[in-house]
Amino acid sequence: MAGAARALYTWPMQHPGAILKARGLQASRRRGQNFLNQPATAQAIAESAGIGPEDVVVEIGPGLGALTLPLAGLAARVIALEVDRGVYEALLAVLAETGAANVEPRLMDALDFDWAAEAARAGRRLKVAANLPYSISSPIFFKLLEALAHWSTATLMVQREVAERLLAPPGGRDYGRLSVLMQCWCEVRPGLVVGPDQFFPRPQVESRVAHLAPRERPLAELDGPGQAAWYSQVVKAAFSQRRKTLLNSLAGGLGRARPEVEAALVRAGIDPSRRAETLSPAEFGRVAVELT
Repeated sequence: MAGAARALYTWPMQHPGAILKARGLQASRRRGQNFLNQPATAQAIAESAGIGPEDVVVEIGPGLGALTLPLAGLAARVIALEVDRGVYEALLAVLAETGAANVEPRLMDALDFDWAAEAARAGRRLKVAANLPYSISSPIFFKLLEALAHWSTATLMVQREVAERLLAPPGGRDYGRLSVLMQCWCEVRPGLVVGPDQFFPRPQVESRVAHLAPRERPLAELDGPGQAAWYSQVVKAAFSQRRKTLLNSLAGGLGRARPEVEAALVRAGIDPSRRAETLSPAEFGRVAVELT
């Protein structure tokens, strides 16, 4: 199937603007819709995802199918989750015209997707691909963290500033809550940089692909599975007032007495006067354990 499906993308897909206009649609600013319009770039992104002929891919926000078609050429099946009804109906027409029979489009919010059930149905961990609108990127990342046991890789195109946050080391202004949590639980690799001219409508910023894969062991040494939620809460509190010292931000964010927090930080080997952006994921793990 993979070899036959790959030929689907040789079909000269219409420009996204023409598809939308023919259906009386416009790209939604509220949803951050920017449709990829370069076939070669879409193919390169799909091929960078490490997808094999037995894989089931979940595509979040397929839009008009630019990335969907090359994914279908590599995978056993693509589950395409689209929340916009008008765009969904346009996608159905594209799929019908190309004959992409191994794409399963669904009109639904990706945040409601049942990862456990679909992985069980596939008989294997899922793979994820997306051109993510900025407006939903953070909720999707946190949802992926909740579903770590059910996917093996994620290839996500996001605004470049979001990719930089995912990749940022401790100590810089790009390093924050998202950096800590994603790096703690996932290996994060940089991918292709995509310019604004490759989208319709043209965004004002560059995009970048980020490749994620769940770690066999998180960078933080925690006492047990139940500690993951507490770890996330501690990290959130630490960055809630990032200009303050770690002592003050944790005390305020967690509603704990300053002497109690200070003692926990000392036991963890962390100077209470440090700021959240200087701590590594492993150091946050020590803090979380001591604050339990």
